[in-house]
Amino acid sequence: MDSVPPTTARTSAGDPVRTMELLWRQPGARPAQRGPRQGRTVDEVVAAAITVADEEGLDATTMRRVAQALGIGAMSLYTYVPGKAELLDLMLDTVFGRMPRPDLSQLPWRARLEAVAGDNLTLYERHPWVLAVSTTRPPLGPGVLAKYEHELRAFEGLGLDDVEMDDALTYLLGFVHASARSAADARSSQDEAMTDEQWWAASSPLLARVFDAAAYPTASRVGAAAGAVHQAPYSAGHAYDFGLQRVLDGLQVLIERR
Repeated sequence: MDSVPPTTARTSAGDPVRTMELLWRQPGARPAQRGPRQGRTVDEVVAAAITVADEEGLDATTMRRVAQALGIGAMSLYTYVPGKAELLDLMLDTVFGRMPRPDLSQLPWRARLEAVAGDNLTLYERHPWVLAVSTTRPPLGPGVLAKYEHELRAFEGLGLDDVEMDDALTYLLGFVHASARSAADARSSQDEAMTDEQWWAASSPLLARVFDAAAYPTASRVGAAAGAVHQAPYSAGHAYDFGLQRVLDGLQVLIERR
């Protein structure tokens, strides 16, 4: 599911103690219950929730829908996780924990950062719902911390101090996040009733009558050149490739000053 809604949720919005217990699978994460033994695990609950979010979107990932996917009663799900806020933290930590973490130490620094950026872009393509989650207060689980550790190592040995390493990583990932949102929006528009080609075909006759190339000479020249190259009003792949190199160019100035 490629359509990306506005930011609709944020991490660490649930009970912090219960969330940390669940993230690290500590005893006490699940309250003792009377009655029959539970037939599922927290991992199975999280996996089901991720599948629902991938296929139907984050808004559709309700406790009731996840319980339905697991084949259990909705109230039974609350014996595994307290609510959707805690479940969202578990989902995010899990998909972060699944990201590849190859050894990048032998690569040039630009190649290391390109690999980090590419892995994050792939994450957003596989799990578009992550784009709708604010992580300004990230869930401090093993997946999040492993991701952070791996990505920071891409900046080791470049002469940056610790704060600059964190700043540089935030800058890089912010670019990837913005690019991924734009790409998802572009894919979503292609799924609508009118394709880009149909929209241009419908708009072009009127535009040809009202557009004065002499009044907008730069826009006319540049727009025509870009459209000819991309064969579309917007190319997400080109925008990502171009923008990533400019981000790295900017970081290179900082690194060379050190």
